[in-house]
Amino acid sequence: MNFQLTNEPRRYFYELTQIPHGSANEQALSDYLVTFAKTHNLAYIQDDMWNVIIRKPASAGYEHKPYLTIQAHMDMVCEKNTDTVHDFTKDPLHLYVDEENILHAEGTTLGADDGTGVAYMLAILADDTLEHPPLECIFTVQEEIGLVGAMHLKADDVLGRRMISLDGGGETRTLLSSAGGCRVKIQKKLRRTSVQKPSYQLNVRGLSGGHSGGEIAKEKGNSIHLTARVLYELQQPVLLQNITGGLKENAIARECTTVFKCDMPFEVLQEKIKRIEKDISDELEFSDNGFYLEILPVTCNTMCVDEQTSKECIQLLYLIPNGFVARSMAIEGLTLTSLNKGVLRMEEDMMILSMSLRSMLQSAINDLVNRITAISDLFGASVIRGAEYPGWKYNPISPLRDTMKEAVERLYGKELQVVAAHGGNECGVFTALHPEMDIINMGPVTKDIHTPDETLDLSSFDRTYTLLCTIISNS
Repeated sequence: MNFQLTNEPRRYFYELTQIPHGSANEQALSDYLVTFAKTHNLAYIQDDMWNVIIRKPASAGYEHKPYLTIQAHMDMVCEKNTDTVHDFTKDPLHLYVDEENILHAEGTTLGADDGTGVAYMLAILADDTLEHPPLECIFTVQEEIGLVGAMHLKADDVLGRRMISLDGGGETRTLLSSAGGCRVKIQKKLRRTSVQKPSYQLNVRGLSGGHSGGEIAKEKGNSIHLTARVLYELQQPVLLQNITGGLKENAIARECTTVFKCDMPFEVLQEKIKRIEKDISDELEFSDNGFYLEILPVTCNTMCVDEQTSKECIQLLYLIPNGFVARSMAIEGLTLTSLNKGVLRMEEDMMILSMSLRSMLQSAINDLVNRITAISDLFGASVIRGAEYPGWKYNPISPLRDTMKEAVERLYGKELQVVAAHGGNECGVFTALHPEMDIINMGPVTKDIHTPDETLDLSSFDRTYTLLCTIISNS
């Protein structure tokens, strides 16, 4: 590791990467935060979901100021390359810095989303020289799987009515709003039978993936969606044995593997796969040009899903919509509505597809759920509507945003960039608790979050901490 721990935010970020903290596995990190609070003699709350709130009294001269809430989520998306050996439940991340001062993790996600925010808050809480109003730092859990930790908070838990959300990026930009959303699970019962036919393995590979909010408008390939297309276009009875695709509902699925039986000779099947690969590659040339298909003969047992159920599964996966749906006509460049086929698994008697739906409009989410349900009904599948979270509506009046604007102009000599986001975040939850909450959103420059290519610009990380401290001192 050549990651230089030259300041407190870097040191705390490194410590976070040594503690496994995937979604729903945050207890160790939550306990670390409690130990931190005790060590620094700070008041804290740790709830039954492992959310942590740490409060720090105002510095001298700021006692008359109201509470300032600072917030970040402690969980990370756990994605790795297929050739990377890593157990996210117990292994630390292995970091390295490239020649451009960009931080990476070896073969895995980095957790800059939102470890940078957690590190910033710890550095601020530990700094006895910073001038600040009374601070309330809220560390939430399970953000990446539906804002679950934030949704568990009560209005009385949150003392502040001004909040800096550190689940953002771009250094000199802030969000104005974010989408609401929900998770949907589609379940299709399977009938298995014993069949004596050749077995093959189809691999969809080379896709870049990405966050299903921030990247969905780029119309990247989704491995689950493309797998269904390939199987449908074979125009040959295909008997499914197993399908595994994607890792997270809110990450665009990068890889999918299918094992199936069919009567087609391998050479004929291989030729068909090559033609389909060429067609899809042409379509993805400018959005996901690393795409490729592999087809391999394999040795498997005789049990597989029967022909009719296999046909129904393939058609169901093929017809359910995926990706970009609509753009905003009010805000240029903003995706209004989308859905993502995130995780596909096949158990002994059930095929399960998990999806993430997003929109600024609740009616659009309801419409997508209805469409998915109508299609699922045709093939005897059931739909479960899961975790839902509210959107964050734009507020034209924001004293905190004015403070950030002044700080950006003073430190950078440039205008604050304001953007609306399609990705969901916890700001909507906090405005639901306190509608009068004034919120800004910020963070350093990161790229390729939710993928093993995730990076953090260390120079930006350092500068953004200075910007954050400036905003706090002037709030």
